[in-house]
Formats: sequence, C-alpha cells, structure tokens
Amino acid sequence: MVKGIFWLVLAYGLSQFYRACLAVFGPVLKLEIGLGADDTSTALGLWFLTFAAMQIPVGWLLDHRSPKATAMTLLAFGGGLGAIVFAMAQGPLGVSVAMMLIGVGCSPVLMTSLYIIARTAPPARFGTLAGLVLGIGSLGNVAAATPLTWSMEQLGWRGTLLALAALTLLIAGALYRFVQDPPRLEHTSEGPRKGMRDLLKLRALYPILLIAMVAYAPGGGLRGSWIGGYLSDVHGLSPAQVGTGTLVMALAMIIGSLAFGPMDRLIKSHKWIVGGSAALTLVPLVMLWWGFGDATVTVAIVLFALVGFFSSNYPQIMNHGRTLLPPELVGRGVTLINLFSIGGVGLSQIASARLFAAQMGDEGAMTTSYSIVFGFFAVTLVMGLAVYVFGARDPR
Repeated sequence: MVKGIFWLVLAYGLSQFYRACLAVFGPVLKLEIGLGADDTSTALGLWFLTFAAMQIPVGWLLDHRSPKATAMTLLAFGGGLGAIVFAMAQGPLGVSVAMMLIGVGCSPVLMTSLYIIARTAPPARFGTLAGLVLGIGSLGNVAAATPLTWSMEQLGWRGTLLALAALTLLIAGALYRFVQDPPRLEHTSEGPRKGMRDLLKLRALYPILLIAMVAYAPGGGLRGSWIGGYLSDVHGLSPAQVGTGTLVMALAMIIGSLAFGPMDRLIKSHKWIVGGSAALTLVPLVMLWWGFGDATVTVAIVLFALVGFFSSNYPQIMNHGRTLLPPELVGRGVTLINLFSIGGVGLSQIASARLFAAQMGDEGAMTTSYSIVFGFFAVTLVMGLAVYVFGARDPR
C-alpha cells in the first residue's frame, strides 16, 4: 500500500502543478502568444470545471471498477496528451483546450487516494492521512513556482511542457504497477442499489457542499492565476520574481494542508475548524480588496500567503462530509464533495475573469480590476460561510 500511495501522491503533485503553473507561464505566454490575465483565468477555470465534471464518472468507477486502472488511464490519456497540446498551443484557444484535457487527466488521482484511505484506514486517521496526501502532494504547487521558472529558462516553455508530458506518462504507468486496489465491495441484487439519488437525500450534506464550493476557491484561484498577473501588472515583478512570490504562497498552502489534517484531534468539532478557517481567510482577502497589497510587494505576498494557508482546510471539509456517508457510497460521496470544491474554483475563475475584463475597459483601471477580483472571492466566501455556520450539523 505504501508504494501505491507514494505514486498516488506524486500523481497528485502533478495535478497541483498543472493547476498552479499558469501563474508562472502567464507573463511569458502573454508576450509570446498573446495570453492576457483574463485568458489565463478562463483557461484555469476550464481546467477546474472539466475536473469537476469528471467527478461523477470517477466516483462511479471507484465504487464499481478498478481505482488504479481508472487513475492510470485518465492520467495517461488526459494529462499526457494535454501537456503535448499545451506545448503546441498558438493562442488562448489552444491553451484552454490543453487545460481541459489535463483536467480530465488529473481528475481521478486525489479521489483514488482518498477512496483507498477511506476503505482501508481507521476512520479516526482519515483526516490526518488526507492532510498528509494533500500536504506532500502540494509540493507540486511549489514546483510550479521557482523550479518552473528555472526549467523555462533552460528548456523554454514548450520544452518544459514536453518534459512534463513524458513525466505524466511515466507516473501513469507506475500507478498501474504499484497501486493496490482495496477489496471489492459486493453490489448485490438484493434490495435497492444506492446511487447519486441516495446521496442527494442526505440533506445534512448540503451545507458542506456549499462551503466546499467557496472555501478553496480563493486559495486555488489566486494561486492558480491571479497572483502572477497581479505581481507582474501592479508591482512590475519579473517572471523570476513572480516565481518567488508564488513559491511563498505555495509553501503556505502546503503548511496549511499539513496543519489542518490532524486538527480534529485537537479541536473536537469539524464545524469550528472549517468555519473558523474560512472566517480567517476573509481577513487577508478583504485587505487585498481594500488595496492594502498595492502599497508594497512584501505586504501583497504576505496577504496572498495568508489566504493560501487558511483556505487549505479541504481535509477537514472532506472529513466532515465523510462522516455522513455510508460505506457503499464513499466513492461517489467524496467525489461529489470534490466536484463542488473544484467546480467552485472553476466557476469563480470564469466569473472573476469576466469582472476583470469588464473593468479593464476603463483607462487606468488595472489596480481596480484586481481589487474587484479579490472582492468577488470575499463576498462569495461570506455567503457560503453563512449557510454553513447556520445549517451544518457537527457529527461530534
């Protein structure tokens, strides 16, 4: 099992890399193929939406077919092909198509890890193990910062993507070789078979789905695309300096995942952990919205890092939802929560890109456009947090 989880963590690291790389690729792609900040956000949004749409079939495959075959097949054909298409892109359309393919490829890897953990590990250790997978796998987020900048300087951005395609295919093959599927659940014909309709009958799951939709969106969205454009456009940083700034936010997100994973052993309430961290995410978000980050680049990077840290509460959101799921619906249940989490980032990226582009129609509106993006993330988080606080039930 250890070897299998190791390769699944590497695969999740690739997923983290692909969702974060546009922040570093962005300034170069703007110069070479005309990719603007709104195009970058849209392409990332399509990655998240495609990833989210795949969660329904991935959940069914996890419950009914081989998890390792599911992860290997989608990662090889989606991720590997997508990286090749990205390397050949000539404009925004090519980048968007590539990111959608990569979204298909990355869609099963985290859920396969969480499914295997949920099926084989003691329930009390789920949050800790999920946090470890998320934290260590998030090193891919780090690789999409300064190391990516170095690779682009050595190989160029197209050469870097071709190397990533080869790495993706290698990891996909290792998944099939080393991952062990958990024991199959017997789906008997006696009695009604449970499916998505039964999941949707779990009303207690609804507030969790909503907080999942808005809690990760600020960290995932800002790290994935907006921080790169903001540091370049507002503070005039070079690509190498942008890589350093994104590295700080990436490290904060890793520390956050590792910190929140075992948090339920200290605070015996998922609701307090998730609600409190979401409320703390609002503080730096609102400060960015009100322009505190425009004064100095140091303040800006610190605020982005705080958003990244406090929005890394995904392990406890998943842990809260898992307590409500019967064993035969674990695969589809965790992927449904992930659908809302990833889909929320995708929708937020599309919407924030439109708001940014609309504001940019006014002369000298660069700083204001970014402020509107930060405000959008803050307002949507407040709305989701309010429903969660008053509607969620703590299983403890």
